[in-house]
Amino acid sequence: MASYVVLAQFTEQGIRAVKETVSRADAAKEAASKFGAKMKDIYWVQGQYDLVTFIEGDEQAVTAFGLALASQGNVKFQTLRAFSRDEMSAILKKV
Repeated sequence: MASYVVLAQFTEQGIRAVKETVSRADAAKEAASKFGAKMKDIYWVQGQYDLVTFIEGDEQAVTAFGLALASQGNVKFQTLRAFSRDEMSAILKKV
């Protein structure tokens, strides 16, 4: 299963309903499993991004989940494929 770091920013709609962000995160975590992905952790952060999420799943599952979530209009995403130490070691053996 691949790992992803997802950086999110609230949209205007999302910030207007910011008091619902925790319940929306709970619903998103549940929805992830329906797509075959797993939302491992979510953090609310300060700075350029409002949320950092760690997700596991195959590329199609994570992409479908992200599109479904983004279509609700509360957040916009930047998704980054993350590699574990072992995965990076295997990659470097091919260099």
